[in-house]
Amino acid sequence: MRILLRVLSPLLALAVAALGFFLALEVTWAWVRPRSGPLVLPWPLWQATLQSWTWTATPARLIAAGLVLVGVLLLLVALRSGRREVRLVNPAPEITLTTSPRSLARLVGHQVQQLDHVASASVTATPRKVTVRATSRQPIDAATTDITTTVHTLLSGLPLTHTPRVSVTVTPSDKPA
Repeated sequence: MRILLRVLSPLLALAVAALGFFLALEVTWAWVRPRSGPLVLPWPLWQATLQSWTWTATPARLIAAGLVLVGVLLLLVALRSGRREVRLVNPAPEITLTTSPRSLARLVGHQVQQLDHVASASVTATPRKVTVRATSRQPIDAATTDITTTVHTLLSGLPLTHTPRVSVTVTPSDKPA
């Protein structure tokens, strides 16, 4: 979701900046040469069209509905892109403890990489799921079971309010055990 916002925000900013530029250009042109027509945008035609519409006209209602829809979508995207935090058990009612998914991923990653048979590991975490991708010198089934048990043991020892699901993918290492 953050990627969408990082792409959408500059595009909207460019659209507003372009609109402002063309508006300033047309106003300046109208001041310099008031008798001539528009420079770039056909605003007299737009003005005539808009003057023929009432607030209850179908095009006005469709434009309003479209703007409301775009506004609601932007609001949902903005609300959804908030920082995801992993909640921890609160030691007292007035204290709230959280950690970042990145910290949880690092903790799990260090624990998995300490296993003797693991050659390398990559961990991503969200508040709901921990995903481990590891390369092991053991057979895949045994390594998957061992890593899953290790991660479950670690997560059960942490004061998490919700234990995330664990997904483990193991690929064989080139070097034998």
